[in-house]
Amino acid sequence: MSSPREQLLEILAEKSFRLGEFKLSSGATSDYYIDCRSTTLDAEGCRLTGRVFYDEIHERGWDPQAIGGLTLGADPIVVSVAVLSAQRLRGRASDSSGKVTDFHLIHGFLVRKAEKAHGTGQRIEGFHESGAPVVIVDDVCTTGASTIQAIAAAREFGFDIKGAMCLVEREEAGGRSNVEKAAAPAPFVSIFKAAEIRAEHERQQQHDSDPLFAVRAKCDMCDRPAVTNMPQNRCEVHRA
Repeated sequence: MSSPREQLLEILAEKSFRLGEFKLSSGATSDYYIDCRSTTLDAEGCRLTGRVFYDEIHERGWDPQAIGGLTLGADPIVVSVAVLSAQRLRGRASDSSGKVTDFHLIHGFLVRKAEKAHGTGQRIEGFHESGAPVVIVDDVCTTGASTIQAIAAAREFGFDIKGAMCLVEREEAGGRSNVEKAAAPAPFVSIFKAAEIRAEHERQQQHDSDPLFAVRAKCDMCDRPAVTNMPQNRCEVHRA
């Protein structure tokens, strides 16, 4: 059985990757586009996104109290990880009263693109604990602008940033170096490179165009071995 990361790659390639001519938020043009929200807002894609981010965070030993990022790209990632952390904890670490502690919960916060002009006027919504260790997340990194905005807002609030993560890194427009500089000394990690998703998309397209071959079957019109089962079992002579 494939790993959660491999399953997530397949869904991204199928649901989020498109070839064509696209204008990016950076103003540049590209022959492909990756709309991660088609995956992170898909029921199974959301589950897998939470699992892959959760596992990566714990493998790196960051142990954050919360994760967050700039709305909207970060929103489904934040929620999926927070929900999974509660499910994992509830399954293995309740005290005698049945009340779950906060020790390994990963809470969520979202960073507005600008401070709201009403109410409390705050830019960060959700988890609020100055000095807490946090991880910044994003869906796609091209120039890194949205990730950098979230990093700046989180530090201004008083969070201690342990790492920054994105689901897909496009490897262009200086995105990695921009985010690494903004996040330092915290590391920047990408789950996938865009080239990986493109390669998987092309593999899926090739697979879909390949004929399906029958296995140990005979032609429906004679006794010769079948070489295709589209639409029926046919030998080399009768396949046309």
